[in-house]
Amino acid sequence: MEPHATLVERRRADHYSARPETREREERLSTTKYLRRHVDFHLVQRVALHECHLQLTTAQHPDVTVVESTEFRDQRVDIAANQERASTYNDGTDDNKKPLDATRMGDDFAQTSSPTKMSKLGGWLRANVKSDHANPEKERRDLVEALDYAQLIMNDDIDAAYEALRKGSSSFHSLGAAVAFFMRSVLGMEKSIMAETTDMLNACENKAFEDAKMAVRRGKRVDGNGMYPAGTEYELIRAEVWLMGAVVGVLHESLVEAMKSFYKLRKAFLTLDGIIQIENGVIGEATPGGAFSDQGTSGKNTPRDTDDSGSEVFVDAKETLTPLVEEKKELITAETTPEPSSSDEEQTSLPVMKPPIETELLMTDPVDVFIHSGANMCFGILMLMLTLVPPSFARILSVVGFRGDRAQGVGMLWRSSTHDNINGAVAGMTLLGYYQSLLGIVDVLPHERDYDEAAETVGPPREKCARLLATMRERYPDSRLWQVEESRRLSIERRMREAMKLLTTGKAPKMRQVAALNDFELALVGMYVQDWPVMRDAFLKAVETNDWSPALYWFMAGCACIEMYRDARRNGNEDESRRQKAAADEYLKKAPTVVGRKKLMAGKLPFEVFLQKRLQRWEERAAQLGVDVIDAIGVSPAMELTYFWNGTKRMNEKELTKAVDTLSWERCTCGDKGVELMRSELDEMGTWAVCLSSVKRQQGEYVAARSHLSEHVLIHDRAVFKGATKNDFVLPAAEYEVGAIAWEECGAAQDDAMRKEKLEECATQLEKVKNWEAFTLDMRIGLKVQSGLETLKWFRAKKEWH
Repeated sequence: MEPHATLVERRRADHYSARPETREREERLSTTKYLRRHVDFHLVQRVALHECHLQLTTAQHPDVTVVESTEFRDQRVDIAANQERASTYNDGTDDNKKPLDATRMGDDFAQTSSPTKMSKLGGWLRANVKSDHANPEKERRDLVEALDYAQLIMNDDIDAAYEALRKGSSSFHSLGAAVAFFMRSVLGMEKSIMAETTDMLNACENKAFEDAKMAVRRGKRVDGNGMYPAGTEYELIRAEVWLMGAVVGVLHESLVEAMKSFYKLRKAFLTLDGIIQIENGVIGEATPGGAFSDQGTSGKNTPRDTDDSGSEVFVDAKETLTPLVEEKKELITAETTPEPSSSDEEQTSLPVMKPPIETELLMTDPVDVFIHSGANMCFGILMLMLTLVPPSFARILSVVGFRGDRAQGVGMLWRSSTHDNINGAVAGMTLLGYYQSLLGIVDVLPHERDYDEAAETVGPPREKCARLLATMRERYPDSRLWQVEESRRLSIERRMREAMKLLTTGKAPKMRQVAALNDFELALVGMYVQDWPVMRDAFLKAVETNDWSPALYWFMAGCACIEMYRDARRNGNEDESRRQKAAADEYLKKAPTVVGRKKLMAGKLPFEVFLQKRLQRWEERAAQLGVDVIDAIGVSPAMELTYFWNGTKRMNEKELTKAVDTLSWERCTCGDKGVELMRSELDEMGTWAVCLSSVKRQQGEYVAARSHLSEHVLIHDRAVFKGATKNDFVLPAAEYEVGAIAWEECGAAQDDAMRKEKLEECATQLEKVKNWEAFTLDMRIGLKVQSGLETLKWFRAKKEWH
């Protein structure tokens, strides 16, 4: 007898086998998918499992009559009736079935002969139901009101926004209130706020689900442009809720909550993909390769490889797509995908930016604008973030088939950012965060001489970002968030003193979380320019305003005091040196006492793991030398931290020269014997070499940078850098630095032969680090590697070097 679990798996495998070619079986499979998504997935699942149980029981006990319960019999009858009704709809070409009828469909799409404007989302659930024009009008008023209040969130008045939104009863008000709490949770990283956010997101999802069912029964809105099926706006709300819930889940301390986040991402993808496919179908765009193709969207449409099972967001996502998604994909492929040609094959795999989709969709209805801007914002974020996952984490995601599309994601975010609503603001904030924060730590970016329109995907378009930032500051003049982004722009341009001034002047933010973000950014800028008092004071203030990682804040404040202690010792100021030494000792001792207060997916924060190892190493060395812990510190810890944030990339010539001095062994306070011992420690010497090499690379001294790495790091086996308190990041960081140097040399070379040689060297080094085993802070270096590989892919396509 076949085991119960095996029987269930076999039945599911039979049901979700490759789609049959006959029209009848295609419709039957599509109906099943539709029922799973839009009728009641859990109901269908329960009935299916109950059926398996009945069959198994009957097989095991053939002499016993098994009676099905009334509850399951009624549910089976309901589902069968719905299937019967759904099966009457097809493309109007099958003589054995009833053709599509506009009255029964309750859908304007059926009034056109173009099959690309048909959608089962407007199908049988609203058959024979007359539209209620009063409800759509109230919906429109609720949406406009909620969006107006939500604008206050981005203008640094989140309390007023929340108070106004919580008084509304619509799903749009509920979403706005949830966004307000979500912004607080991701900016402040506070556990209590995250818990409240989760509750609000759950309530919003339930409300939107009920409103979606009512909207479907009511029928299509008569005032819209006829593109979106009824209830799409509420499906979008649910997708936004799932995305926000996924972010909160990953930031939550529970591993279970983090795992749930992947399921939420999956559901959000399915909904968002359906909406985007509608838009693409209406304007006649094909979407080759889907959102998860190995190649980006090209300037010309190319046919999708239907056999590429890896193109789905999950390996089993194909059978869970809604008919909206499935039907649109089929219709787009059939109607708008051209045959491959020789000219198509010559096109690069990177995007050519197209005219704004809004000019072709001609949207005027606020509900349509909300759907369009929201879907592009959410799907764009999802597509972009999946490409930024570090290699070590990417291997985990690959198990369930996660893939992103950076070109598609960036394009959608730019599209959404043109709208003057909260969707546009979040899209703009994401773009600026991507270009100025994430790519701000990346070294392998397009060189200015090579930059073109396609490079927007992998490198910041500076003028375009400046215009976007100016627009956002004009829309939200009271928001400190955009002032922080402006300071980041100045830092990237190596104008950090101006950035510091901007962060220390102006109107104080109303939100404590925004104030904490401002303080943290100021602390980093102070560290980069080596203004130790500013760095110390800002991190001490962060301890009071933010509880994300107090251990890191105490540690970095202590690192600033170490540099002030060394400065005072060099200048012969004994009183100041004693004060700073005592302060450094106090702050460093506080750090380990608060380690682990915040966890990421049930684990310690990476920087907290790093600081624990460093403190343990210094204590061991202090005991060995018989000195205080502060005097047993070797390589400048502030410059070590600067390396991980790639602060040298923001330094001007004066600051780079000062950094070389900060890294000098003469600043150590343990005497010649202590320095000799520290320089004999291979991983300590390797840390110094990596940090100094980064500075030399920014100074354009590539030969010196390579020399430091070769002499002190690359000649050693990786086993040398392994140990409980050793710096295991040194060797992969050195390999990465060699790749970054090669890329700088590629930009400086004049002939293509040399440029190609350096390109290949850079690619080899990045691939080597990409496949490295896990090490401390591998996610930060991994992010630089992933983005660097995307840049190399763009450059190869540009130069046609394959």
